[in-house]
Parts: sequence; C-alpha cells; structure tokens
Amino acid sequence: MVEIEATQSGQRLDNFLSRRLDGIPRTRIYRMIRKGEVRVNGGRRKPEYKLVAGDAIRIPPLRLDPGEAPARKRPGALQLERLERAVLFENRHLLVIDKPAGLAVHAGSGVDYGVIDILRAARPAEELELVHRLDRDTSGCLMLARNRPALLALQQELQDGGIGKNYRALVMGRWPREQVEIDARLSRYTLANGERRVRVDPQGKTALTRIEVLASGAEYSQLRVEILTGRTHQIRVHCQAVGHPIAGDDKYGDAEFNRAMRQRGIRRLMLHAASLELPPTEYTPEQVVNAPLPPEFQLLERQPSPSTRANR
Repeated sequence: MVEIEATQSGQRLDNFLSRRLDGIPRTRIYRMIRKGEVRVNGGRRKPEYKLVAGDAIRIPPLRLDPGEAPARKRPGALQLERLERAVLFENRHLLVIDKPAGLAVHAGSGVDYGVIDILRAARPAEELELVHRLDRDTSGCLMLARNRPALLALQQELQDGGIGKNYRALVMGRWPREQVEIDARLSRYTLANGERRVRVDPQGKTALTRIEVLASGAEYSQLRVEILTGRTHQIRVHCQAVGHPIAGDDKYGDAEFNRAMRQRGIRRLMLHAASLELPPTEYTPEQVVNAPLPPEFQLLERQPSPSTRANR
C-alpha cells in the first residue's frame, strides 16, 4: 500500500506506477490497472485518473510472464557518478545539470535509460521530473523538478517566458548581420518510416528565435541564440530555413558541410544550452546558471578562425 503525499498529487495513475515500478513494461502496468489488480482507495480507476493527496494505492506483487518483454537495462555506477558530477545548481525544489551530448533525456525506443532514469536511480527517495527537454544530441542546461508543485510552477514560467534560455550554435556559412530574429511558425510531421520531423509551416505554432553573431566567416559562423518559444527542434529548423544549418545536424543539416566539420574533429550536433536565467520565485532564486562550453566549441576557437570576426 502506498499513500499519495501532497507533493505527488495531480499525477496520472499510469505515470505514477510507471515511475514507481521502474523497469516494468507499460503494457503490463496498463493490464494491471484494467484487470483491477491496482486499487485506489479500494476501487478501480482508469489509467488517466489524477491522484490526490491521501489516496491509498494497492500495488500487487509482480512477476513478468514467460515471453513478456524483459525490464530495461539499468544505468551503472559510472553513469550515476557522471550525472552527479554534472550538477550545476540545486536547491530543495530544482536541479539543473549539464546534460552530455548523445544522452537522451528519458528512456524510449531503443534507449534503455536517459537522464531522468539515471538520476532517479541515483536519488531513489526523490520525485524527480523533467521540467523541459533537450534533444539527445544537444548538450547543456537541463532542469529537473524535485517536487510536483515546483514542476508545475517552473513549466508555467517557461510557458510565460519567465525563464531565459540561451544557446551557443555553430552554423554553416556567413550569417547575415541583418538576420537578428527568425519568426517562422513550425509544425510536426511524420516520415514514411515513422520518424518525426519539424518544418516551417504558416499554419503551424508560433516560434520566435533571436540571434547574436559572435564570429562570422565564409565557412562557418558562431552564434548566441535565445529562444522565446520552446518548440521541438526550433533552433535547428529555423537555422536550416534561412540557409545556415547547424554543424553535425543529421536531420536538418548539410551533408557536405558536416563532412568538412568532421575533418576538423567535430562529430556532434554543435548546439549547446549555454545558460538559464532563473527568475526570483518561491522555487528559484534570481540567478543565471551557466553550462561550460563543450570541448568541441573550444577546439574550433583554437583552430584558424573564420575570415571575419564579429567584434572587428
């Protein structure tokens, strides 16, 4: 029997069980709910039932049936230690880490575990939730809430534009000085193979990106990017739409440019969530949290620079 605390209220029953029963396939969790093996206050509930403080949940003994999908692999000690070392800021409500490039934020198709799964394994007593997401190949500042009230408040701050999100990017070619803002609506679509993509679409959702050129040359430009909306793949698609795709982008990038960058030692998406500007709230102090510039960006700074510097 598990009693729901005030900080856990508002969650869907299926999501609560999925986190509580780490490694159990969601298909099995839905079957348990449907068959009434899981009870809330002695009665049946649907998967979308929203939990409230004081709810008593009965969770039955579990054993995987023969032939049922095995539990996902669990992160090892090295993964746990790596992310604990990546913590940039924390208080009793919030955790900000420097997410490594190449690590997904959560488990999924073909991914046994992501940031949230590793940190939940490292901190089993905490109710950690992702406040927002970063693409798997994007590095930098990622926020996680340590209780549900903080999660809802921080997500509302993001939606209202109260939290500043700033990125560093390296793009193909000379970025035009006059291009300081990209205001192009975006929509999602699905390829024939089931892969999800994003494109500029006049009927899509509002998306606004602001650009500051740090260094500009014929081969590539280095940018500081601020997003005022949080659309999927927003920076990647906006940069592609104006003819300057991000280096190392295997979805929206330029293949020839990516090959040239690999010859320079660049083998990742050159997009980094460099900082978060936190507002003064009951959950956050007024503070700027910075993620160190990754080695790949530093590598280019040590190599011959683009022909024209932005500050000259």
